[in-house]
Amino acid sequence: MLTPNLLLFYVEDPLVSAAFYEKIFQTKPVAAYPTYVAFSFENGFTFSLWSKQAENFVSGGEGHRTELAFMVQNEEEIRKLRKMWGNLDVVIEQELHEAVFGLTFVALDPDHHRIRVCIPDKD
Repeated sequence: MLTPNLLLFYVEDPLVSAAFYEKIFQTKPVAAYPTYVAFSFENGFTFSLWSKQAENFVSGGEGHRTELAFMVQNEEEIRKLRKMWGNLDVVIEQELHEAVFGLTFVALDPDHHRIRVCIPDKD
């Protein structure tokens, strides 16, 4: 079985986006170049930012149809992150609300990629 271990977002300026993600991840990238930045996590997952202006960038779509999501332990953690991100001037696209799967909110990064915070799905 293959296990996904990399998520890549295409962005206008990887260094600007990296500064944003440093704030919410509360860690520095493991690699940072003008056209590419990568963050690695203890669980083996890597989150990367790649410049749309990179010499070999090719993409057929401009829409953001994906979300980076953080499934946290409980609703208290969701509220804590919402408050912290507000203090960091993170743009909130969708305020705290009850969805079918529970309490959630959605933020935006500098390139308008969606970042959701929620609890794990319940049976």
